[in-house]
Amino acid sequence: MLNPFPELFTYSLFAPFILRLVAFHCQSCKIDFIEIYFKGEKERWQISLATLNIPKPKLAVKIFGGIEMIGGMMLILGFYTQIAALVLGLLVFVEAYVEYKDPAILKRNFVFYSLLLAIVVSLLLSGAGAFAIDLPL
Repeated sequence: MLNPFPELFTYSLFAPFILRLVAFHCQSCKIDFIEIYFKGEKERWQISLATLNIPKPKLAVKIFGGIEMIGGMMLILGFYTQIAALVLGLLVFVEAYVEYKDPAILKRNFVFYSLLLAIVVSLLLSGAGAFAIDLPL
């Protein structure tokens, strides 16, 4: 069957750009530094990392937040998008596992994690798209 709107394929490079914007928004909502360091989110993250028997959870929260913030910035700029998507996908998978082990620790649900994981896997497979520093080869 033919596509009803073949003219829209001209704009196919905008799809990864839109996914990058949504992934950045989800990442920034997830790790808002003001919320992590000045509200109750920081303690919940420390409890969740202690649940996984990670040593020094306070330091791990700072490292985890820094990795997610840098990864989010890499996504929005389209800089090493596939590497950022791979790292953020692994982190989202870990967060979903923590949520599975104890749903009371974090305040998100599996729908959030599954959508974010689908977005970063799509970016991992498709690349950065339009308006990116990465060049499609």
